[in-house]
Amino acid sequence: MDSMDPSRAFVKDVKRIVVKVGTAVVTRADGRLALGRLGALCEQLKELISQGYEIILVTSGAVGLGRQRLRYRRLVNSSLADLQNPQVEFDGKACAAVGQSSLMALYDTLFSQLDVNSSQLLVTDNDFRSVAFRKQLSETVKSLLALKVIPIFNENDAVSTRRAPYEDSSGIFWDNDSLAGLLALELKADLLVLLSDVEGLYSGPPSDPNSKLIHTYIKEKHQREITFGDKSRLGRGGMTAKVNAAVCAAYAGIPVIITSGYSTDSILKVLQGKRIGTLFHQDAHLWAKIKDVGAREMAVAARECSRRLQALQSHDRRKILLDIADALEANESLIKAENEADITEAQDAGYEKSLISRLALKPGKISSLAKSIRVLANMEEPIGRVLQRTELADGLILEKTSCPLGVLMIVFESRPDALVQIASLAIRSGNGLLLKGGKEAKRSNAILHKVITSAIPKNVGERLIGLVASREEIPDLLKLDDVIDLVIPRGSNKLVSQIKNSTKIPVLGHADGICHVYVDKSANLDMAKRIIVDAKIDYPAACNAMETLLVHHDLSRNGWLNDLVVELQHEGVTLYGGPRASAFLNIPEAHSFHHEYSSMACTTEIVDDVYAAIDHIHQHGSSHTDSIVSEDHEVAEIFLHHVDSAAVIHNASTRFCDGARFGLGAEVGISTSRIHARGPVGVEGLLTTRWILRGSGQVVDGDKGVVYTHKDLSLQAATCG
Repeated sequence: MDSMDPSRAFVKDVKRIVVKVGTAVVTRADGRLALGRLGALCEQLKELISQGYEIILVTSGAVGLGRQRLRYRRLVNSSLADLQNPQVEFDGKACAAVGQSSLMALYDTLFSQLDVNSSQLLVTDNDFRSVAFRKQLSETVKSLLALKVIPIFNENDAVSTRRAPYEDSSGIFWDNDSLAGLLALELKADLLVLLSDVEGLYSGPPSDPNSKLIHTYIKEKHQREITFGDKSRLGRGGMTAKVNAAVCAAYAGIPVIITSGYSTDSILKVLQGKRIGTLFHQDAHLWAKIKDVGAREMAVAARECSRRLQALQSHDRRKILLDIADALEANESLIKAENEADITEAQDAGYEKSLISRLALKPGKISSLAKSIRVLANMEEPIGRVLQRTELADGLILEKTSCPLGVLMIVFESRPDALVQIASLAIRSGNGLLLKGGKEAKRSNAILHKVITSAIPKNVGERLIGLVASREEIPDLLKLDDVIDLVIPRGSNKLVSQIKNSTKIPVLGHADGICHVYVDKSANLDMAKRIIVDAKIDYPAACNAMETLLVHHDLSRNGWLNDLVVELQHEGVTLYGGPRASAFLNIPEAHSFHHEYSSMACTTEIVDDVYAAIDHIHQHGSSHTDSIVSEDHEVAEIFLHHVDSAAVIHNASTRFCDGARFGLGAEVGISTSRIHARGPVGVEGLLTTRWILRGSGQVVDGDKGVVYTHKDLSLQAATCG
């Protein structure tokens, strides 16, 4: 079970609940009763009564049900000639009178089957003008609830003085949504649940894929941003009515949740504190302020700590990394215990094996991570390195130096070892860091973060590295383009795309890892087999694993391609083909060449020559990593210089495209971007430059008297900070 969302903690104290079910939930699109949904609702309410909750039900549906029954009766009693005449619409009040008894009979039948008693209470707007009525209403409901009877309320539309067709929105209440809000206040409920035909309140039309579910409604923000669509299909309300009722109740002190009435357990989930539907609460605006300040404070603290880190001597920064390596090894048993708990929970939740494989800190992994941190610590000092030294004029010296980017935000999935690599790179490069790992690795990430930050000295501050606890904090952080300098997402195509579309902060990373191996006709064929098997099988879920195999057409004629396919299939690889390969090899045709399998599967295609291979890669690849196997030096050079990818390889596996293997110590990710850093991003990719100018009293003053020399100077005379 998921832990309770902090904003829903109040449900622990809820006892009395008003549940309102709308016409769109009670009936189907054709007007008939939705018996399955009603049955599921009654079962939920039965379960809640058995748990000690007091339930008050407000139901719509009488008018729709009555109209359907009257139409059916008219159809049965009409001649063909009658039906050819224009049909007069039924009076709404008559529909209400006919439908109300049918609706209540149905509730009585369903609740009786569950051994629950229910009662009917019909009210009108005018009733509530009487203080005596309201007092008696409270007494009656109190008695019914003590007897574990469910009071079922509905507006008595049949005798209501409201104008048909229900255009009047004045008065004490004006529809069943506002009636539910009024009853919640009158009867001192602890919670109002409004059941709808959608999951909750969305930022736009629910049918629009760009619309997002609003988990917590903030009046000051959302009433300006949201445009409501059409009203309910059958009822009088719709989402506008629900929101108005919810705002009124919430600001009077009754928490409200709008959620789906189509789900069989939505009310139960609400009372378990699950983050479903849209919550309306009088303190929501305060939570938003706290949350926003929290995100900003975390980023600002990381920047302040990074500046203190940069102010240290090089050997002191190096010592922090060595202390972290020691701390990881000293706490290995504790780290492994938390990691095993994550793995067990992931297995119980039914996660894919590939994710669980990435989640696991395998034997020797902690030692390997500690070793890589020590290698990183002993690398040449990266901060304050003089990259260029120029004499602008006599006594005027300009230096171009390396410096940290500032504050990095890394969002990664599954692999807790990524946290260690990223944190050590950030420290080595003098950057502040905000980390958000996947929920499947929450225990592993928490303990690794604690071990690492405990090794950071107090004169720098453990807030140098912030661990973002909740996924819901990410949108707030992505708004902080004035504090966070670079976002690096490590994960699925979907994750990277979402982040790129949600922020003004520069984003470094790759959306896809569609890596190719091209086998030329001149290739050493034994070597080619070894490279292909390694590129696909060594770690299929890695972004640098081979996803597409391109083979020169000569190799399909000599039988080698057939032998390779048999070997790959023997290793457990599922093969899909392009048009030529699928026909030749009798394998299923790939639905797309631009597909990252991240598993024991790949696409293969036959091409005419190296130029055709290059064209294929440019058309269908992702500019990540591509390799050629060839003994023809001229062909290899054409491939290496013409393929426009972050890493291009000759006679070696694509799996070599990795920060550690490239000697970067570690990597924060692999970038297919063409700005700033490209390929595996290590310390160098987390640095930028700044200019330092040393003079001796010169002023521009229209450049009078300044004789520019622009002479390159030796870097040997420069000193690092």
